[in-house]
Amino acid sequence: MTPATPDTAAPRGWIARSLDLVERIGNKLPDPAVLFLLLMLVVWVVSWAMSGMSFDALDPRTGNPIEIKNLLAGASLTGFMAAMVNTFVTFPPLGVVLVAMLGLGVAEHTGFISAALRAALTVTPKMLLTPALIAVGILSHIAVDAGYVLVIPLGAVIFYAAGRHPLAGIAAAFAGVSGGFSATFFIPSSLDPLLSGLTQAAANLTDPTVVVNPLNNYVFTTASTFLIIAIGWFLTDRVIEPRLKATKVDGDPAEMPKLDPLTAAEKSGLGWAAMAMAIVAAGFLMTVLPEASPWRAPAGTALLEGQSNLLVAQAPLMQSIVPLIFIFFLVPGVVYGLVSGTVKNHRDVVQGMAKAMSGMGYYIVMAFFCAQFIYAFGQSNLGALLAIEGANGLRALGLPLGFTLVGIVFLSAFVNLLVGSASAKWALIGAVMVPMLMELGISPDLTQAAYRVGDSSTNIITPLLPYFPLIVVFCRKYVKSSGIGTLVALMLPFSVTLLVLWTGFLLAFWALGIPLGVGASYEYVPAG
Repeated sequence: MTPATPDTAAPRGWIARSLDLVERIGNKLPDPAVLFLLLMLVVWVVSWAMSGMSFDALDPRTGNPIEIKNLLAGASLTGFMAAMVNTFVTFPPLGVVLVAMLGLGVAEHTGFISAALRAALTVTPKMLLTPALIAVGILSHIAVDAGYVLVIPLGAVIFYAAGRHPLAGIAAAFAGVSGGFSATFFIPSSLDPLLSGLTQAAANLTDPTVVVNPLNNYVFTTASTFLIIAIGWFLTDRVIEPRLKATKVDGDPAEMPKLDPLTAAEKSGLGWAAMAMAIVAAGFLMTVLPEASPWRAPAGTALLEGQSNLLVAQAPLMQSIVPLIFIFFLVPGVVYGLVSGTVKNHRDVVQGMAKAMSGMGYYIVMAFFCAQFIYAFGQSNLGALLAIEGANGLRALGLPLGFTLVGIVFLSAFVNLLVGSASAKWALIGAVMVPMLMELGISPDLTQAAYRVGDSSTNIITPLLPYFPLIVVFCRKYVKSSGIGTLVALMLPFSVTLLVLWTGFLLAFWALGIPLGVGASYEYVPAG
């Protein structure tokens, strides 16, 4: 049985027409690789034009007035050329994607992923696919960025195999992984101690006695999970998928998953593959659980109260998430292939890896230009200037607390369109916002929560997100004409709705006095 072909008729309400317009305009932009190149040239010219200007805004990293660096100066150009190769090969998403795809490629090539999903679909009610997928996307945050290369492509596969539009699956998974980036599904993510550490450093600029608990937003971010699932479920099923009925799936039929019944060989292969995964997982847990485990952070690593030495950035476990994904898909993929007969020898395994890498060619090209643009933008200091001036402008307005919180959220959302890294943005604007709002009696915990709402809400519509080009590649597997406009139009309803309702959710927490997290407060009262 193959999924039904989408109907040609689709509702054309004002929302659908508006999103169609966004898609048409976005897809008229140059190819993403060329767009990043053009944006880099614009940054060069703007940096040259603004390099001689003086600014009163202080750079929190140096304490000196911020300066725009002229990227067209001889030393800057030669430095850019000298760093070009290293900028590309050290681009964080590049290695993450390629290594993970090696294992996933084998699992897909042998048929393990397709068979496992078909088995899962037989016991999962079709109406619950969307919320389940979004929940898995949020849960993937404990594995840092693994959700981008694991959950999002599987979302397309699950939806297509269930007879639904694959781009709707990508949208739902992307909403959970990236739109809900600051949400935590009961288990704190590595982002919690990272942001709280930066918040404490910023707060200590004003009051050295302030201590920020790494779980200071835990209650709010956990409760936010259910809000995000509800929003994503409604929008995917009632807005996104109906609009996609007119979008024809025209990918390579040979590579599309099918919902055929499992054969006896496939069932046997799944059983042995599941056993192999269980053995690998058990062996892995035996090496992780002991207190002296080499997976834990090295002795002497500074830990905050309540922080696990397994979940800090320095822990080998957190640094090995992607290689672990590689192993946990490679082993069952090979076992499944040997038992089911899709793998005859080691050459078939290598062929699966090669096939996965051949499909990444377009992404590698985009990643090269994306890496060069992000490097140039960071070197110019233009993003830092925009962030700091925006925070200072918010301070000058002197708005009531509720409006100030909304302002923080929307400022963070805007800055997120220009600076991709959550920690880099917070390091820049947190050093201004946290002390500034402490002077107004607002706690660092509340300021951080407002930042997290704004940061997550616009992750899914900015092409400057390092993984954005990869999501476009996933879309093109199913709809060849997909481009930046396609993905932005898919995710814009999620972004706008999350920004509005999640902000309201935070205001409700504040109005009702619900604790934000462990050791958190809403008001800041100076010691003594």
